Amino acid sequence: MPSKIRPIIMCGGAGTRLWPTSRNSFPKQFAMLFGERSTFQDTVLRLRHKLFERPIILTNHTHRVLAEKQLAEINASADIVLEPERRDSGPAILAGCMVAASLDSASQHADTPVLVVASDHVVTDPAAFRSAVANGLSAARAGRLVTFGITARHPCTEYGWIEPGVVLEGEARRVERFAEKPDGHRAAEYLLKGWLWNSGNFLFGAKTLIEEYRSFEPATVKAVEAALANGRDEDGAFALAPADFVKADKRSIDFAVMERTERAAVVATSCGWSDVGNWDALWALSDHDGSGNARRGNVELFDAHNCLVSTDGPMTSVLGVEDLIIVASRDAVLVADRNRAAEVKQVVELLRSKGCSQAETHASVHCAWGSYQIVDSGEGFQVKRLVVAPQGRLSLQKHRFRSEHWVVVRGTATVTIDETIGHFGRSEHIFIPLGAPHQLENSGLEPLELIGVQNGSYLGEDDVIRIEPAQHWG
Repeated sequence: MPSKIRPIIMCGGAGTRLWPTSRNSFPKQFAMLFGERSTFQDTVLRLRHKLFERPIILTNHTHRVLAEKQLAEINASADIVLEPERRDSGPAILAGCMVAASLDSASQHADTPVLVVASDHVVTDPAAFRSAVANGLSAARAGRLVTFGITARHPCTEYGWIEPGVVLEGEARRVERFAEKPDGHRAAEYLLKGWLWNSGNFLFGAKTLIEEYRSFEPATVKAVEAALANGRDEDGAFALAPADFVKADKRSIDFAVMERTERAAVVATSCGWSDVGNWDALWALSDHDGSGNARRGNVELFDAHNCLVSTDGPMTSVLGVEDLIIVASRDAVLVADRNRAAEVKQVVELLRSKGCSQAETHASVHCAWGSYQIVDSGEGFQVKRLVVAPQGRLSLQKHRFRSEHWVVVRGTATVTIDETIGHFGRSEHIFIPLGAPHQLENSGLEPLELIGVQNGSYLGEDDVIRIEPAQHWG
C-alpha cells in the first residue's frame, strides 16, 4: 500500500437544518459560519500535511463553481469529480475510490489508502484528528474498513453511535455494532458503556472498499465503473456519465457496506469534532457573551440570554428574549426556539412544497464568471447587481423576451453587441436590444461591477439562449 493517503472530500450536501444561511444553491460547507473561512476551506487546509496526497473532491455541477472559487482563495488545488445527481454517499465514495486507485501510478497492485471526510464538519484540534488517521493506517493496511469514533461528551441523540470491541491493529478496535440516532434514555446507556459517536469519516484501501462494495452491491459497482468509463473531462473537472450513474442504488456507505461488512474497525479520537447539524450545534460551538449569546453581523442585544443571532444584511436588534435562534439573510428570516433547532428542516420542506424560491436559492447567485444578485423586481422589470471576476466572461447569449440596460459602477467592461466591441468605464451606460447577441467580459485585474435593468414580458433565467459558454475567472 502506498505510503501517503489520498483524501476524498465529500462536498455535495444541502445542509437544510442551517436554513436560511444554508440552501441548495449555497450550502453550509461554503458559508462563513465561524469567521473568514468556510468549513470546506478548513477541511482542505486540515489535510494540507505530509500524510496526504492532493485531495479528490466529490461535488456536483451546481457546487463546482463554489468549490473552485474557495480553493483558489486558499491557494489550494484538487482533482474534482462531478456527480450528475445525488445518489447518497455510497456511490459517490465508490467513485472517489475508483479515481484514487487510478491516480496511483506506483503499482497496479497497490491499494491506495483513502481518507473519506465530510466538507461541512468542524474539527477544532486538527493535529489530534491527523494523529487518529495515522493511528488507523495500520488497520487500513491490514484490510480493515476504519471509521472514526468521537469520544462522547454527553448523551447525544443527534448522532449515530458505535460500540467498540476488541483491539485489532494499532489503536483500532473491532466494530461490534452501529446504532442509529437513539432516544435520550438509550443515549445515556451508550455513554456509560463507552460507546463512541459516529463521525461518518473513513479510512480504507481504495481497492478494498471497491471489492467489499462489489460483494454486497455488484450492480452499483458496475454502474459506477461505467459512469467513470463513459465520463468526460469538463474544463479540468471529471464528470461522471449521467446515464450510467443513475443506475447506482441510492444508498449511504453505512447501509451499503459498513453495517454489513466483517472488516469494520473504529479508531477513537477527541479532536473537537462536530457535524454542525443545526443552529443549536452552531450556538454551542460559538463564542458567547456574558449572557450566553452568540452573535454574527450587525447585531444589538438588550436583555437577551442564550440566543444565537446572525445577520447577513439588516441590522438586527433583539430585546427581552432567551433561547432563540434568529437568523436574518437578505431575503429570508428565521426565528426559532433553540431547543427545536433540529426541526428547521421541516420548515424548509414546507416552504419547498409551497413553491417558495427562498427554500432553495439565495438572493445572490454564484456563477463561473462571478455572481449576481436580484436587487428588485416587479411587473415587466428586474434589477440585478452583477460582479464579474477578473478574467471572467459571461456566455455569448441573446434573449427572446427582454432588453437590458447596464451601468458600470466599478471597473471596465468589455461588451460585444452583435459584432461590435466596446469598452465602458464607471458611470457609462450600455443598451442591449431584444434579440441581440451580446457578451460581457472583465479583462481587467479588479472586479467589474454593474447594475442591470431588464425590461420585458418574461424575465426568467431560462430566457437565456447561449451561443458560446461562459469563461471561469482567471
